[in-house]
Amino acid sequence: MMYRTVVMYLEIGCFVSCLCGWILVCSTLPTEYWTFSEVGSIVLTTSNYYSNLWKDCISDTTGVSDCKDYPSMLGLPVYLHACRALAVCSVITGFFGGVLTLVGMKCTKIGGSEIANARVTFAGGITYLVSGCCGMITYSWWANKVIREYLDPHFRAQKFELGAAIFIGWGGAVLLLSGGTVQSYFSGKEGLPSSSSSKRPLRPGTYATARTRRTYMLPATSSRLALGPPLFYEGRKSREAGATASRGGRTFSRDSFL
Repeated sequence: MMYRTVVMYLEIGCFVSCLCGWILVCSTLPTEYWTFSEVGSIVLTTSNYYSNLWKDCISDTTGVSDCKDYPSMLGLPVYLHACRALAVCSVITGFFGGVLTLVGMKCTKIGGSEIANARVTFAGGITYLVSGCCGMITYSWWANKVIREYLDPHFRAQKFELGAAIFIGWGGAVLLLSGGTVQSYFSGKEGLPSSSSSKRPLRPGTYATARTRRTYMLPATSSRLALGPPLFYEGRKSREAGATASRGGRTFSRDSFL
């Protein structure tokens, strides 16, 4: 099986995992059962208190329930504002992570080249990681506060326990983190150049590269005159000497040799 096919199936699996996690995170926002508490020792007078990021609710054994929104936004504690903001950021970043992943996946063929698609998929994986981190911080912070108040012996107000929405949110955040991590690893390995691959490969040795500076470098103790052909200077001297001898010496004719 080709490497591209394996990566394509991994992208599909990561996208499905992150999509399921994002749906689970979104389902926890309207759910009232972030915390719950049961008050009453007699079955006929038992009341259930439960709350979430937006309101408090109460129900009795007759099935009648009543919910009330938090009265003032400015009067809410800091942790509640932070949990609201992180939960909304988790939903928004998860949505954009799904869009980027759909555009950059190898099976959709929406983007451009392979490297461009890999970079878009890498951006989608990073966005999924941000979404999962925001969700994990939200549910862990809320659970930490509830558990700390429940185990505190000096806490005199009504104590609550963890609701089903916290566990659903943890599961969704784990799916987002796991899928985003695998997707970012494989897409970043393909789309982002590493330090070793960014270096230009060395050119093979050719006739042009075989000639080095040493071939043309002159020796330190030699001169340019010594490198010339010696016959050129000797021939010049011999010609000068012959011309001098012909001017001052005896001349011969052809008849003198007969």
